[in-house]
Amino acid sequence: MVINMRPEILFPLFADIETLKGVGARLRPAVLRVAGPHVRDVLFTLPHNLIRRRRTLSTQALEGEVVILSVEIDRHFPSAKPGVPYKVRAFDEAGYVHLVYFKTYGDSLARSLPPGAKRVVSGKAERFGSEVQIPHPDYILPPERAGEIPATEAVYPAAANLGSRQVRKLALDALSKTPELPEWQDPAWLARKGWPGWRTALAAAHAPSSEADLEATSPALSRLAYDELLAHQLALAQRKSARRTLAAPVLRPGPVSERLLAALPFALTGAQARAVEEIRADLASGQRMGRLLQGDVGSGKTAVALLAMGAAVDSGFQAALMAPTEILARQHCERLAPDLEKAGVSVALLIGRDREGRAAKLRGLADGSISVAIGTHALFQEKVAFNNLGLAVVDEQHRFGVAQRNLLQAKAGAGEGGAHLLTMSATPIPRTLELTQYGDLDVSRLDEKPPGRQPIATSAVPTSRMDAVLGRLQEAIAGGAQAYWICPLVAENEAVDLASAEARAKSLRERFGPRVGLVHGQMPGAEREAVMAAFASGDISLLVATTVVEVGVDVPNASIMIIEQAERFGLAQLHQLRGRVGRGSAKSACLLLYDPPLSQVASARLETIRATEDGFLIAEQDWAMRGGGDPLGMRQAGLPAYRFADPVAHRDLLLAAADDARLALRNDHDFRTPRGQALRVLSELFDWRADRADKAD
Repeated sequence: MVINMRPEILFPLFADIETLKGVGARLRPAVLRVAGPHVRDVLFTLPHNLIRRRRTLSTQALEGEVVILSVEIDRHFPSAKPGVPYKVRAFDEAGYVHLVYFKTYGDSLARSLPPGAKRVVSGKAERFGSEVQIPHPDYILPPERAGEIPATEAVYPAAANLGSRQVRKLALDALSKTPELPEWQDPAWLARKGWPGWRTALAAAHAPSSEADLEATSPALSRLAYDELLAHQLALAQRKSARRTLAAPVLRPGPVSERLLAALPFALTGAQARAVEEIRADLASGQRMGRLLQGDVGSGKTAVALLAMGAAVDSGFQAALMAPTEILARQHCERLAPDLEKAGVSVALLIGRDREGRAAKLRGLADGSISVAIGTHALFQEKVAFNNLGLAVVDEQHRFGVAQRNLLQAKAGAGEGGAHLLTMSATPIPRTLELTQYGDLDVSRLDEKPPGRQPIATSAVPTSRMDAVLGRLQEAIAGGAQAYWICPLVAENEAVDLASAEARAKSLRERFGPRVGLVHGQMPGAEREAVMAAFASGDISLLVATTVVEVGVDVPNASIMIIEQAERFGLAQLHQLRGRVGRGSAKSACLLLYDPPLSQVASARLETIRATEDGFLIAEQDWAMRGGGDPLGMRQAGLPAYRFADPVAHRDLLLAAADDARLALRNDHDFRTPRGQALRVLSELFDWRADRADKAD
């Protein structure tokens, strides 16, 4: 049960930021950029650095050190021409120091720093030859106010018109408005960790006295991180629990499923058989399924999805499979339609650009004469109506938003509740990301490869051996092989990447002739599909591609993958690209071309990809190496916008929070006990309640 009323104790924290001292219409936009609209958002904005100041003499100031000097103003040197700084010379008992200003201040410096005036100055010391200078001092005060310069100062995020010190003042004002909240952590766990109470932890986080206090593993930040992780896991667990209360059609396998299983050219692996059993149990439960099927490229997800769709048709319902690109949708249709049609199941392909026969397809879906629809986002458009959709399958689900998946699911008939949902991911997901991003879903893992999948010999080769690589490639192509050539990820700039790809394609055509194709994200869809089709049919021997294009079309004859400047790619990207080969009977190879010298991280990355083909192990290594910033090389699969938690540094806390949330809901689903009431406050504090948990996706 979800209660929508926010507890009164939290009202001060959800007050508007204009209730904070000094925040009005002028400052509001800057505070919104740094924090957010509520007092809570300012409270949750923590310092990220610490300034340490040392009182010393000018001659003893170290380069880059923040110092406090007691000086007397000697002389002004105004800017002689644009680009030359304004300097104020001062001195202490040891020598001269120059205060340097690169902005124009009119005569204000002359008025505030008259010759003979004594001042206490603080700032970062620099040495310009024998001269000590402080560019733009952060404090200049008369001697009687020297005590206002702190020996240590917390540094907060800042924005235009809003400096770090202003943010600190606002944060401390927010802290003064913060009430003591009931303790929501389990007493035994709290005692074991030795953490402070919630409000005490916040106060400590805003008053770091050393760099250790800024570490993610400090007691205060660990406490706050666990609170945030627990709130998120509670929201995901509530969403999963709420989904299980929703009715959905009962789908059971029958003759169609049996015929589809018999038509598979291979026996199911143990992992596939387990996944099929888990999915069938969900489909037959009468409760709406929400399951993620994840596994490596080539692990057999499509076969599992096919058998799930068979159960829908056996039970008199329709199934839909949605792919992110027209190329992949066509590939799925070409793979699945023959077996489905042999089993007596009618199939339609529905994509945005394909207008031929569209009206007939829409009629067939509406009257139920078409049982399986395969397509792109065109499937959930308003004009598409299903007669009785029972199962929605979403391939490469990270490419779709929650709203898009919900739109497809909502195509189910109103009398039967929503359709069951099966999402698939060809990118193995680390356990940590699985919990943070997909904690509301049940998960099936395909961690075995079907028999017949060829191992891929992977080697790292310096670009200095490019001629030898080209020679071997020429021999292989002359023998009938096909190859991919992935161009370097030059920058997060499609235009730059495209120029790189075009230049490489041109140089390869000069050597290999016209059977070199090029695909990239800026090509029209029809042109891109034509090049991919020519590669699939063997008319093109070597396909040059950027990473912005979906190159996942299955080409069994392609046995060579060359990745140029592989050190620029993430582990998961390298693994996904390598998975495009090794699909046929030929021995396959992946060459990782790199520019030496390699950094330590890049070297470890290439060694990992060379040493193993285990996608789940690679995903965990990728997570550990790259951290929460971009764990899978695709931001769209990224993490919730945590304020305190770092899923890498706090991995163990995340696992504990997930267990804690499940147990708490199982023991007190409606939050009636004292701890349950406190957990409700926690959920509302972070605003990740089950009914608003979509924000975390």
